[in-house]
Amino acid sequence: MGDIRRRGAVALGVTALVAPLTLALGAAPAQAASCTTQAGPYQKKVEKFLGRPADGKQSTADCKAIRAFQTKHGIKPNVGYAGPVTWGVMDLMQKQKAVGKNPNKSGKCPVNRGRIACVNLTLQLSWIQDGKKLVYGPVPVRTGRDGHETRTGLKKVYWRNIDHHSTLYDVPMPYSQFFDGGQAFHSAGVSMWNPPGSHGCVNMTKTVAKKYWSLLKKGDDVYVYGRKPGT
Repeated sequence: MGDIRRRGAVALGVTALVAPLTLALGAAPAQAASCTTQAGPYQKKVEKFLGRPADGKQSTADCKAIRAFQTKHGIKPNVGYAGPVTWGVMDLMQKQKAVGKNPNKSGKCPVNRGRIACVNLTLQLSWIQDGKKLVYGPVPVRTGRDGHETRTGLKKVYWRNIDHHSTLYDVPMPYSQFFDGGQAFHSAGVSMWNPPGSHGCVNMTKTVAKKYWSLLKKGDDVYVYGRKPGT
């Protein structure tokens, strides 16, 4: 995120973080020159996830399927190797799916504060609830990478800017809702599973960011908890 103008008496934090220019603009990763013939340490698991014959042996068709997944989600190098990063993304997807429509089963996000936006860093999920009632979500999000972690704790939406633009990275941050210094919910043109993560913001698809914009207002609570894998 970039520096933020003053609005009234509110001064925003000087540390403003956002995804790099190429990610924020949704640029697709360059295709690798060739497809690897080597089986990776997670070959069987990756094959099973992709609906391929889980024999643990790399084939041309396996490599093509793995490479397509890597390209879609910005995993580099996208050479079709079933390594830890690729499997980590797939494993996270499975865990997110398993949550279903009960994201606050553990009760970690407060249910006594009315409307609140919850962010589970461990599962990279966010949702909006009102007391114990689930209002929207859960939806996959992309939070801060190692060294630029999205800060945990109870916060409040304190400034909203539908057409915010980062002056630090010179990139758009549509539907920005700031809740902790330069950290905000906002739309990002990149896969929500694109590693290693943002520079602190909670990235969302445009559809989700628009929905959050319509459901939240200045003063609403935000609760961030857990720890993003790899941080």
